[in-house]
Parts: sequence; C-alpha cells; structure tokens
Amino acid sequence: MSDIATLEPQILRDISAASDEAALEAVRVAALGKSGSVSALLRTLGSMTPEERKSKGPLINGLKDRVTEALTARREALKNATLDARLNTERLDVTLPLRDPPAEVGRIHPISQVIDELTTIFADMGFAVAEGPDIETDDLNFTKLNIPEGHPAREMHDTFFFNPKPDPGSAPGAGGSRLLLRTHTSPVQIRTMLSQKPPIRVIIPGRTYRVDSDQTHTPMFHQVEGLVIDKGSHLGHLKWILEEFCKAFFEVDQVKMRFRPSFFPFTEPSLEADIQCRKGKDEVRFGEGEDWLEILGCGMVHANVMRNCGLDPDEYQGFAWGMGIDRIAMLKYGMPDLRPFFEADVRWLSHYGFRPLDLPTLAGGLSS
Repeated sequence: MSDIATLEPQILRDISAASDEAALEAVRVAALGKSGSVSALLRTLGSMTPEERKSKGPLINGLKDRVTEALTARREALKNATLDARLNTERLDVTLPLRDPPAEVGRIHPISQVIDELTTIFADMGFAVAEGPDIETDDLNFTKLNIPEGHPAREMHDTFFFNPKPDPGSAPGAGGSRLLLRTHTSPVQIRTMLSQKPPIRVIIPGRTYRVDSDQTHTPMFHQVEGLVIDKGSHLGHLKWILEEFCKAFFEVDQVKMRFRPSFFPFTEPSLEADIQCRKGKDEVRFGEGEDWLEILGCGMVHANVMRNCGLDPDEYQGFAWGMGIDRIAMLKYGMPDLRPFFEADVRWLSHYGFRPLDLPTLAGGLSS
C-alpha cells in the first residue's frame, strides 16, 4: 500500500492549493474521475483474492472517503471566499436617502393645472363644462357664428383646412360641409345652443388650431370660452362673472377691470376687457399698480347667431367670452415663452409643473 501512502498526501496538497472551483474540479477529476488515480486503485479490487480484498479494500475506500471529504470542505471554503469578495465589492450604502415615489416625482402640466383651476372657479358659479370635436365643419366654425363666406374675419383665423371631399352633386365644400381644425372653441357654443334649451350656462375649454408660430403663438393652443343664455342676461352679469373669475384665478382680493369697444362677428356689442396690474421687469402683479393688460374678449351674443341656433332673440339674450388658457397660465406663473409648453422637456416640467395630488380648490387655494 505504498501507493496509498504517497498518493494521499499529494492529492490533499493539490486540493489545498486549488485557488478556485475550476482548479478544484480538475483535482477531483484527476483523483476520482473515470481515469483518476484513486479510481484506478478501486478497479484493482476486482482482481484481488478474498484475503487481499479484505485487507486492502478498507484502505482504498478510506482513501476515497478522505479525498471526497477534503474536496467538499475545500469547495465550501472557496464558495465562502467568493461570497465574501462579492459582499465587499457590492456594498449597498443604506444611509443614502430613498428615491421619491412616483406621486412625488411626477408633475401635472401647467395647462392641465390651469384647466382644473378654471373648472373649479366656474363650477362654483354654477357653470357646466361643454366639449366638442377638434375637427369641425365650415358651417359650425364660421357660418353659424355670423361669419359667412367672404367675410374678412375668416382671413384673420389662418385656418387649417382639410382637402375638400369630392361631391358629384355640388361644388367642393358647398353648404359649409368642408372640414377644418377648429380655430376657436366657439363651435361648441353652437352645438350647445342647438342641443339644449335655455337657460344655458357653460364653459368650453379645449384645443384650437391656427397657422401661426412664434414666442407667443403656436399652431395648436388652448382656449376657454363661456356662454350664458337666459331671458334676463345682460352686461352687468358678464362684468360681475369676469371680475369674480379674475380675483379667484389670480388669487387677489380685488381687481379693477375696464371694458373697451371692439368687434367680433358673433357678439354685439363686442368688448375687450383689460385688468389693472403692475408690470415689473420679470413679473406682472394683479390687483395693484397703474398699468393695464388685455386679457379677454367678450360681448352679447349676436342676434343672428341666436337665430341660426333656433333661438328667438326677442325672447332670449346671452353673453359670451373667450380667453387663451396658455396666455393666462404664462401671466399667473411667470412663464416667458409659450413654446416650451409643447416641447415635453422634463426639466421644464419639473420646474413649472404641479404635484399630482395637490388638486386646486377654492377653499384650500388654487395653486398652493
């Protein structure tokens, strides 16, 4: 058994010297594999006499068991060393602050915020919200609003027209059926008067489209219009509604407004409203100062518009107003350029946006 006496120390030294699991596997194959040194000794048992097998068998099997135990112990040691190395290099600093949850990181776009503010203010005055499609007909966008074909006001709108649909029975676009992207939200006023009976009290926020693009104009922008139709509506009601809106929206205790004559085809008389303010270098402050800023257009609904919607102007009268949502958002929150509203820059939105759960309320503050 001199082979066992010399073989065992060599195998144990090779096991101890194995630096990783791959080297240890090579030692195992060299000792216990099909052609391994220990396996070769085990194969000699078959050619031994019973007496030799009884004396040499325990020695050879004992060698196999000791080599197996040494391999198992070394493999466990190598696994523990590998784990320790990973733990030392893949540390997690639990002292770092947690990441903010999505409700804290996400931001509401200022346009969405201002629409919520408008809806909150006018809902408190008893107004409902009316909506309509962005794609309108020439009839609803112009003709029924007292802007017939050839009217100069059509040229002021810089309209996005769709290609006329072929109609073998008439000229293209005849009857006001040609489609376009609405240039104002006023077609929803027509839709409302055609579908509802007075009294009517609605606001109409939404997207509008005109061929224009610069620092204060974009091809797509947002408007909100208001409409009141009743038997006793008059300009005094209109003035009170607009003053109360401005006080609530700009969160000031008082405002001074002035109304100047203007012209809109769908209202008569037509007015433009200015709000008193103080214009600084980088901001506009409302409720103080000696400057004036135009903020909206308004007027009494034209009798022709009433007739076009099947309402008798001798029985009913009403008033309407319209303002740019993007413009009043810029005035209230100090945004110098309109174009970033539509550029989807996360940095801009992080600065000017609003927390998702800070819903505007009149009691808690619109923009607090």
